[in-house]
Amino acid sequence: MALQKIQPSYKFNEEQLTQLRQIAPEAFKDNILDFNTLYEALSDSLEDDDFQTEHFGLVWPGKTDAKKMAAVPSKGSLIPVVGEGINEAVTRNVFIEGDNLEVLKIIKKAYANKIKMIYIDPPYNTGNDFIYDDDFTESIEGYMQRTKQINEQGIKLTSNIKTSGRFHSKWLSMMYPRLKLAWSLLKDDGVLFISIDDNEVFNLRTILNEIFGEENFIAEFIWKSRQNKDNRNVTGVSIDHEYILCYSKTNDQKRIRGSLRKLDQYKNPDNDPRGPWASGNMVGLLPEKLRPNCHYDLINPFTGINYGKPKMGWRYDKKTMSTLIQENRILWPNTQDGRPRKKVFLNELQDNFTGLSSIVGIDVYTKDGSSEVEELFGFKAFDFPKPTALIKEFIQQGCDSEDYIMDFFAGSSTTGHSVWLQNLEDKIFRKFILIQIPEQIDPKAIAYEHNYKTISKLSFERLRKASNKLLNESGSDGIDLGALYYRYENSNFKVWQNYDGTNAKQLETLFSQHESSLVDDWKPENLLTEILLIEGFPLDSKVEAAEAFKKNKVQKVTSDFCEHSLFVCLDEKVEDETIKALILGDNDIFICLDNAVTDQDKARLDDKGLIKTI
Repeated sequence: MALQKIQPSYKFNEEQLTQLRQIAPEAFKDNILDFNTLYEALSDSLEDDDFQTEHFGLVWPGKTDAKKMAAVPSKGSLIPVVGEGINEAVTRNVFIEGDNLEVLKIIKKAYANKIKMIYIDPPYNTGNDFIYDDDFTESIEGYMQRTKQINEQGIKLTSNIKTSGRFHSKWLSMMYPRLKLAWSLLKDDGVLFISIDDNEVFNLRTILNEIFGEENFIAEFIWKSRQNKDNRNVTGVSIDHEYILCYSKTNDQKRIRGSLRKLDQYKNPDNDPRGPWASGNMVGLLPEKLRPNCHYDLINPFTGINYGKPKMGWRYDKKTMSTLIQENRILWPNTQDGRPRKKVFLNELQDNFTGLSSIVGIDVYTKDGSSEVEELFGFKAFDFPKPTALIKEFIQQGCDSEDYIMDFFAGSSTTGHSVWLQNLEDKIFRKFILIQIPEQIDPKAIAYEHNYKTISKLSFERLRKASNKLLNESGSDGIDLGALYYRYENSNFKVWQNYDGTNAKQLETLFSQHESSLVDDWKPENLLTEILLIEGFPLDSKVEAAEAFKKNKVQKVTSDFCEHSLFVCLDEKVEDETIKALILGDNDIFICLDNAVTDQDKARLDDKGLIKTI
């Protein structure tokens, strides 16, 4: 088996290309996709038009670039910030400091089709700035200066005002690539929840229909977020609500759990041998002109009482009703003024849940989220944080298993706090992944006065305080109340700069600088994390010392999601005893530095199994 070199990035559309090769292999010429051949191969399945034909959908200036942005590989990586986390030795929860678009790209291979639920509360497009520049070759400050949003002193010059021709475009271009990546991360039975307000709910739903498919729309939930009316709106209308859009990854089965039935209403006062029952409505839902066969007089065959017919008729036609009567399933009132009802038996229920109301968060308001945060910090740390009671409702609906929940606009970390609370409540060991950009906090803010300089630090501090509070109040009860801390940084691999000059000496210097693929100041713990993500291992993978190797430090990496293991040695030299002791399973991989093994060593390793070098 030949040795392989580790690549610091991979094609983000490799899954789609693999599928295309299976469908239309003739479309690949010299391993490059030929679009004309592909079009011909699929012509029978395409409409009789050309590429210029207009199709239904949302178009805005910058959409093409936004769609491409999701496929541009990241030039960075994640590094573990050891000592910053909570209960780091055993926790499987993850907090990542960095821009979510870059982070989502980095973790895509490791978490593709692994996330059960995503909840996000993105910045609403209200005319204020949102600090997502989507150009990561420069700093945020540099980008803001170049686009003339701030001057050299950091003073804001422009804002995304509603009178701007690109008011909606800027926001949509920010959201589109992130939602594309979110789709790829969700499991086939996964669901997405997004909080949004009136400004962009229509546009957001339109691009979600494009990315997720209109058939995968589940609901547009409404939350009355404000308890008291706001009289400041110039329109005279107090906007007291927000929306939560919900989409599934696929639509082949039910994705929302529903509301828990009130099982205590099922009784058996008449000792029916079929067990406990509750009375069910039998009134129909449609007028006579639509269901004439359900509009008839219903007569009790035992007493002769005629109960007439409701305005909307009965729920069942005469034949079905006759069967229910024969099976003694009808509850007959004593007078003709009453309404007959049906016995619904507990043992016939398919599950213990009913449909979920599209009105969520009853008697839960934004002020409740603010109170929760203020109780933890002792001051107003965040503006308008979502209350945990609201997010818990979505967790109950979207993730009732020991799986991953992600929030890549972590903000106040309400999602992480809510996962802990729900886990403690139902003893399900869900895990969260939170991502938050290190946006600078306004020096005039109270949080800044308390020495919190970035939103990401403040966000993680909310987790730390919430964890301590829960431990002090009731203990962990075996629930993971910790979180690992990772930060987005430059890659440990050198970035090749294309050279188009003619100076041979400069080109020779460029090649000599890349004799090693790693940057000069790389650290083993940082490189190990990057290796895990490149190889598709999640951040909560188990890393332990491989005791069989005495001469080298070899770390064994395993994960519930990977059938094989990694054996990673980052020492400057792989000793002969290590090579002799190396025994790999059929799919296991041994990874080491390329210059740590001689050509003779590589030949010996070649017989051991799959070997990758850096």
